[in-house]
Amino acid sequence: MEKIQQVKAEALANIEQCTTVEALQQVRITVLGKKGPIQSLMMLMKDLAPEEKPSFGAEVNECKQTVAKAIEEKMAELEAGALAARLKAEKIDITLPGISLRLGTMHPLTLVSQEIEDLFIGMGYTVAEGPEVELDFYNFERANIPADHPARDMQDTFYINAKELLRTHTTAIQMRVLEKADGVLPIKVICPGKTYRRDDDDATHSHQFMQAEGLVVDRNITLTDLKGTLQLMAERMFGKGRQIRFRPSYFQFTEPSVEVDVSCHLCGGKGCPVCKGTGWIEVLGAGMVHPNVLKMAGFDPTQCSGFAFGVGLERVAMLKYGIDDIRNFYVNDVRFLKMFDRFD
Repeated sequence: MEKIQQVKAEALANIEQCTTVEALQQVRITVLGKKGPIQSLMMLMKDLAPEEKPSFGAEVNECKQTVAKAIEEKMAELEAGALAARLKAEKIDITLPGISLRLGTMHPLTLVSQEIEDLFIGMGYTVAEGPEVELDFYNFERANIPADHPARDMQDTFYINAKELLRTHTTAIQMRVLEKADGVLPIKVICPGKTYRRDDDDATHSHQFMQAEGLVVDRNITLTDLKGTLQLMAERMFGKGRQIRFRPSYFQFTEPSVEVDVSCHLCGGKGCPVCKGTGWIEVLGAGMVHPNVLKMAGFDPTQCSGFAFGVGLERVAMLKYGIDDIRNFYVNDVRFLKMFDRFD
């Protein structure tokens, strides 16, 4: 019996000294395991007289239950302490100011490009793309601008070699689309992309700029279809109530050709400094696809017709958002780009 009390006292003392869950688990294994002191007490019963075995066995069981209960209580105490310490270490002060994350914004040219694409996709157009390093063949020849044509001087081209150049307009994409169509109608595409021309950069000019050109070729396409399309685009880009007007012009790949003006969105056509007192702002060029362009692409101009237009995205963005210097689009000034958070 003294041995039982000694084992119990040592076990309880060891349990009380434990400061971690891991240490307590080790005590449980040592005391209550198959090779532990309590199990060793049970092995002594074979040496006892028969009348002594019941009382001895009861004392050993009581010792085992007392130790197990002490371990259970100590485990609950240690786990509660560990949880409290963890909560204290991971405590978050919700009264502290939050950390403001600096998120990127959409570039204004991207906003305008996506808006134009969405408009024309909704009208059944597809978006077409082409290489920025283009062949002279598609950039000029197929656009009805032969090698000796004076219009080539107007383009001020960046030539890479005699046959390759940085495209001067996205009309080159239209020429590739016409060729790929191989005479199959209808064709309805919108062609956005970067273009390049040798120019001195200033507030209104840049050697790099973006265009979005549209092309429709089908049977019985007329100038009226072009005007209706551009009227819808003007209202979508500059607001309801905007009006457009055509003025005769000349482009090599369209005939007839027109310059397109939109009524000033600031003065409503009354005249202001933005529209230079005229009430109108020039926004793009357009016209009916030249018969020569159709012929070179394998179409019969007596059986089909089409219209094309091209708009400078910088021009639209400057008018739409009130930007007064085209260079702002390309200087990567975060302060400028941050202004367009609200347009995302």
